[in-house]
Amino acid sequence: MTSDASVRRFAAPAISAVATAALLVGALWIQHARDGWPFAAHVAGGSAAGASPAERDMTAMAPGSTPDRGPVEVPEATQQTLDIQIEVVRRESLTETIQAVAAIVPDESRISHVHTRVAGWVEQLDVNTTGEMVRAGQPLARIFSQELLSSQTEYLAARASTAASGIASAVVQSGRTRLGVLGMTPAEIDGIEQTGEPRRLVTVVAPRSGVVVNRGVTVGTSVDPSTTLLTIADLSRVWAFAEVPEASIPALRVGAIARLDFPASGRAPFTARVDFLYPTLTERTRTLRVRLPVANPRGSLRPGLYGTATFDVAGQPTITVPRDAVVDTGRQQHVFVAVGDHFEPRAVTLGVQLADRVEVRSGLVEGERIVGAGVFLLDSESRLRATGGVGGHDHGSISAPDAPTPAPVARPPAGRPPAEPHADPHAGHRE
Repeated sequence: MTSDASVRRFAAPAISAVATAALLVGALWIQHARDGWPFAAHVAGGSAAGASPAERDMTAMAPGSTPDRGPVEVPEATQQTLDIQIEVVRRESLTETIQAVAAIVPDESRISHVHTRVAGWVEQLDVNTTGEMVRAGQPLARIFSQELLSSQTEYLAARASTAASGIASAVVQSGRTRLGVLGMTPAEIDGIEQTGEPRRLVTVVAPRSGVVVNRGVTVGTSVDPSTTLLTIADLSRVWAFAEVPEASIPALRVGAIARLDFPASGRAPFTARVDFLYPTLTERTRTLRVRLPVANPRGSLRPGLYGTATFDVAGQPTITVPRDAVVDTGRQQHVFVAVGDHFEPRAVTLGVQLADRVEVRSGLVEGERIVGAGVFLLDSESRLRATGGVGGHDHGSISAPDAPTPAPVARPPAGRPPAEPHADPHAGHRE
């Protein structure tokens, strides 16, 4: 009794598993018989039993064909069902948008360094604050110079002796020239001629209007002609430097238009034109510095301010395809070229890639027809064909799934009334 119970206990699951497997095999066979698979039955390669000779020749002769993909045939009606869209290859100019960090710097052509022409000491500074506005000709500093004092004394002595003799002397003219070379203005020379007294201090004036961006001396500093007293920058016109990423450098040219936005300036976004591309890259950031002159009449664009520069660069007309048309395997990129109802995989070389379109540098010619949408279903079938996988029927074609066929209903012979349905002996006992 114990042995029979054990046999029954282990036999029941085994019988259930066999019945389930039989039902699954039967269902798969019925589906196969109804031709309901979406893919065609085939074996890839030239030796495949399911591939037609035309398909094998097409695979061998197709330019740029991929070894791990095979051609696929899809009837026109099925193309609509699978939402396969065809597009004609065309040429167009791709507009590339380049984003770059921008910064405001002073215009180097509007910067002046203030020096004295004689050695001496700073006894007075009229500008003591960095950032102070100055006007052209405004006094900046007063310097005592023993050399200049001696030159003035000699000039006045030569001029007095010439006036007493009544003879014009070349010594007087050379003395006046010397004072001008040492930094005295014609007005200052006329002043010492009128008073007959040398000026103890020489005045240094601003060469241009602008902002003092650097003060290099203080009162009492010993100076000579190599000493930079002050640095003045005219900020009514500044430069915007845009740091363009290395990959976007080929798209930029002198004259390109950029949209500049410096939110902290309180100024609305504006446009500027590139006037210079620097010959070297910034090694730390691997970017190219691009210069854009900008008018700054109100001074709102302060040096050191950061913002953004956006370039919309239109390239030369080139072959483009939709981005969704390209299948990227990681090792190569390919598209599917439509030849009648056949779709051939073809390797392509890509260029500029934008949000919705991609440049094709090689692999396609203008006027060819490619699959622009619905390409991934084709790619799956193409890969199966090349690797020897099995799809549906029709020797390598994709067909739309058919609706299930209802089971035939048995009809009684003519002249005989239909049989009454058998009563279920278990009716009423089911829950």
